[in-house]
Amino acid sequence: MGFTSKPFSEQVAIVTGGGTGIGRAFAEALAAAGAKVIIASRREEVLRRAAAEMNTALNAERVFPYLFDIRDRAKIEELVSDVFERWQSIDLLINNAGLAVPETVDAITEDGWDKVMDTNLRGVMQLVRAVLPHMRANDFGDIVNVSSQAGKHGYADVPSYCASKFGLLGYAEALRDDVRKTGANIRIFNFCPGLVEVENIRPDQIPREGFIHVSNMARTLMYALSLDRNVVLEDISLYAK
Repeated sequence: MGFTSKPFSEQVAIVTGGGTGIGRAFAEALAAAGAKVIIASRREEVLRRAAAEMNTALNAERVFPYLFDIRDRAKIEELVSDVFERWQSIDLLINNAGLAVPETVDAITEDGWDKVMDTNLRGVMQLVRAVLPHMRANDFGDIVNVSSQAGKHGYADVPSYCASKFGLLGYAEALRDDVRKTGANIRIFNFCPGLVEVENIRPDQIPREGFIHVSNMARTLMYALSLDRNVVLEDISLYAK
């Protein structure tokens, strides 16, 4: 079975948490390749500044800020509806937004647990559920989930974060099985990084010990997306030696 490809210059991407850190590195790489990139998060000023800086560097308008809260189902549906109405396509969804609430196992609070799960897992599910019909209709799409090494190994100080990231990988596996059985031209990638340097981010800056430079995440993303569409690349682990 052949799978249709699409150049980056014709793709529309949504990157949650795209104003800073890993999300911004992803957005920069995609926009540099020619894609239209919607960066979505709750911090409007950060989003606007990031979009302006990236567009100035490119001398083109390819990055678009969108005020958004992944814990609000209405906002999720509004984001997907607005993006599709404007461009008639959503080709790439990067589920990057996430948070951790440090709590010991014997002192987990209901509020902390719910906040992490609603952001890292439930919000992703709702966003994928909203985007998937458009990808199926256009017979093209990629979904990238930013999990963590905490999605493969448990850490005592962030039990809810670990549970959410383990859950994200399980959900992604079910999603991958669904698109495989239906024959959809949709790929699912999971990133499972260790510590990523998001402060010293200039190309010439050396990351802190035990961290990898955020640019490695962006380069790996572009490599993964460049593979033939019949290639399955599942969990991608990146961490410092």
